[in-house]
Amino acid sequence: MASSQPWQLPTTVWILGAVSFLNDSASELVYPLMPLYLASVLMAGPKVLGLIEGIAETTASLLKLFSGVMTDRLGSAKSWVVTGYGLAALARPLLALASTWPLVLLLRFIDRVGKGLRTAPRDALLAQAVPEGRRGLAFGVHRALDNAGAVVGPMLAAGLLASGMQIRDILVFTLIPGLMAVGLALTVREPQRPDPAQGSVQDWTWNGLPPTFKRYLLAVALFTLGNSSNMFLLLRAHTLGLSEAQVPLLWAVISGMAMAFSTPLSALSDRLGRRPLIIAGWAIYAGCYLALGISGNQPWQLWLVALCYGLFMAATEGAEKALVADLVPQGQLGTAYGWFNLIAGFMLLPASVVFGWLWQTLGAAWAFVFSAGCALSAAGLVLRLDRSQVGI
Repeated sequence: MASSQPWQLPTTVWILGAVSFLNDSASELVYPLMPLYLASVLMAGPKVLGLIEGIAETTASLLKLFSGVMTDRLGSAKSWVVTGYGLAALARPLLALASTWPLVLLLRFIDRVGKGLRTAPRDALLAQAVPEGRRGLAFGVHRALDNAGAVVGPMLAAGLLASGMQIRDILVFTLIPGLMAVGLALTVREPQRPDPAQGSVQDWTWNGLPPTFKRYLLAVALFTLGNSSNMFLLLRAHTLGLSEAQVPLLWAVISGMAMAFSTPLSALSDRLGRRPLIIAGWAIYAGCYLALGISGNQPWQLWLVALCYGLFMAATEGAEKALVADLVPQGQLGTAYGWFNLIAGFMLLPASVVFGWLWQTLGAAWAFVFSAGCALSAAGLVLRLDRSQVGI
């Protein structure tokens, strides 16, 4: 039986986790500030927020498939990972120079292009670094370190806001951890890989994917349709009474819960199967969004929702990615993660645009209830996946 001790994981897992920690310390410093920046500095509302996040994420998602396919064909992932982190490190501090929301859209797009280039190759590196029985643990440790950065960033943002620093000035500081992440990514050593695929151009198409994996992607697509940008969650918290300084702290609580439980819950998926963790997590997500939709002006409820939302992230982030590797051959890992991230990213455009439209046209309650319904329906699809391949 494979060891479930995190410290016995290969060095590659820890280096990639440290890179994600540094990158997310910068990224999540910016993330909770964006809805505040757009609303208070650039005077943009929920529709603009939905448009920016939807276009940036969706367009960049096309690169996730491209970089994943090229990882399999060229037999190399490191260059894509380094380039992706480099683009993000440069784009974030430039947000301080933005004077209109279209420029914010451009810089968010560049940042998400970086994510598109690095995500599938990085996930393939993680999956190849460990045997099948430890994939959940490896992805759980990576997500825990990633979410640790998501704790540090918002707490730093809250402290700087409370001290009176302007949002524009805060954005400039993200350059330092961003460049540190790039430097560390350069030290990653790639594991031995199968020979790059030769000739066939059908190995990356939808028809070339295993049937159960395609059904899983359909469930991911439906869930993502209701999983609009988390910035809406933060904007909702602000409208329900949290101050500007408290909004980043709320995100820090969410990330702290995800950090604390990502490793044990993802490792649990190695023993119990991926489906139970994913179904439970998506159900928790639905409960959180229902609570946000029907909540009155009682900010104390938001902290309870934040704890549950962090638990949803911990239960699903590692298990969702480990399930991808369980359902495809070794030589298609980059391609499979490309498709997984493409579907999830592509659906963010309708998700964010529809959510923003529902909020501004019909009210916040309709938007949050819609998202909850998508999550429960997607959980039902995962429940019906072939048990012989994904476990009980």
